[in-house]
This record gives sequence, C-alpha cells and structure tokens, in this order.
Amino acid sequence: MIHTSTFKPNFFIKNRHIQTLFATYFRRQSRPKIQTEKFYLKDGDFVETVWQKRGLKDGNPIVVLFHGLAGSIDSPYIIGLMNALKSQNYASVLMHFRGCGEKENLLPRAYHSGDTGDAKEFINYLKKEYPSSPLYGVGFSIGGNMLLKLLGEWREKSLLDLAVSISAPMRLDISADTIERGFARVYQSYLLKPLNQMLLNKYKKFNMETILGIDKSRVKKIKTIREFDELYTSKIHKFKSSEEYYTKCSAKQFLKDIRTPTLIIHALDDPFMTPKIVSFSIENHRK
Repeated sequence: MIHTSTFKPNFFIKNRHIQTLFATYFRRQSRPKIQTEKFYLKDGDFVETVWQKRGLKDGNPIVVLFHGLAGSIDSPYIIGLMNALKSQNYASVLMHFRGCGEKENLLPRAYHSGDTGDAKEFINYLKKEYPSSPLYGVGFSIGGNMLLKLLGEWREKSLLDLAVSISAPMRLDISADTIERGFARVYQSYLLKPLNQMLLNKYKKFNMETILGIDKSRVKKIKTIREFDELYTSKIHKFKSSEEYYTKCSAKQFLKDIRTPTLIIHALDDPFMTPKIVSFSIENHRK
C-alpha cells in the first residue's frame, strides 16, 4: 500500500538543502546513556554495537538501527531516534558497519550498501539471546537499502517482526549520479572525506597496493562516490565493477520478496536522490 503526505516546512527552511544541513549542524541532542560492545564476526573481524538498554529484558522489543554512509553513533538522526525510543521505554542498539565505530576493523574489507552478512549474524545473535523479544529494524540511507535487501533475501524466514527504511538509495546507480550534480556535490565531498581517510588508514596496515592495484597517491585523487566504489568497494568485495555492485546491491529488485511488514519513507525532494528512485521502486513492487 502506498501513501503520500504533504510536508509543510517552516518558512525559513523551505529549501531541501537547508533542511538537510539544519538537521546536521543545528539539531544538537545529548546522547542517551549507552554501552559500546564489540560483536565478533565469523570471519574474525568485528563490528561495534552501541546499546541503549532502557527496558531491556527478554520479552521487551529491541529496535536494531543501521546508519547511513559514513554514519555512526554521533550522527544526529541516530541520537535523535535513540532518545525517542528511550522515552517510549524501548531498548535500541546501533550496529556500526565495519570501521565506522571508534576502532578500525581488522581486515582490508569494509562495508557496502548491499552487505547483509554482518547484519544477519548480529540479528541471529539477538534472537538467540532474547528469544521472546520482538525485533524491529530501522535503516537510514545505505543502511535502509541494506535492510530492504536483507528482508528480501530472508523472505518469510525473516527474524525481524517489523522494519522501517528511511531515504534508501534503492537505485544505487541513480543516487551515485545525482550526488555528482549541483549543490549535491557538497554532500559528496562531506561523505568522501571519511571514506578516503578510512582507505588511506588501511594502506598503513595492509598491502592495499597489491590488493587493489593502485597506490596511495591514486586514493588521494578520488573525487566522487562512484570513483571510490570503482576503485575500492567493488574490488575489495569481489564485484567486477561499480556498475555490477550497483546492479546487484540496489534494493529495488528485492522489494517483491519482502514478507516482513515494512514502512519505506522517502522525500520527493531528497537531495541525494531523484523521484525516479521512488517511482521505479513503486512500480517494481506492484509487479
């Protein structure tokens, strides 16, 4: 079922870019009381999980959060949601993607928009630890894309009872093109800075020149998300190219397989995406 609603912003923040930047720079909130734990993965690496454990006991709902590209516990949207969940006596846990927490991860690989393996391991762990607790998932941006892909892969075997995906780039190729145009390039530059630094740090620990076939000086010249995905994301995760990565990991083709009650939230004026992402995904779902 598809619903549309009309959003009427404050007069001073009518522009979509002002709305985006306002939330980042002016929506300051205090972190809830949190606990950070390492969750070790089967391949020997780990992800950092951040718990807000108010109301946490077996039988009470747990909300699992997945952040966006280069996001973390410090992202305003994560802090805001954790505080809101705390006020309703929900326990919540943020699963950082590899390398997005305070500690560098242990392998040359990192994470990507369709990397469902780590999330599946963590959700399986939660189900074993809290077998009577309903599990809900919320994903933002690429975390939302990953969550939708995961639900489609699990189909009727999903361990999540409900899910929400917010601003997911369900066509990764369109999103990569959109962020290269106009004012959106400001966001691209903002996102690329920590990604490039993460990759440069890996050159200090691993023989990345042999693994990727490019030297450190080439990494410093990366200017776009698509270029980063071509030179690093696709190669380190065994895709032939960024185009193959985008094709195989875009959530749009997984929507028809989702059996979990799922709310997908999009703004038609999202600065990272065009309405084509939403309309294409809606038509795909109707099929």
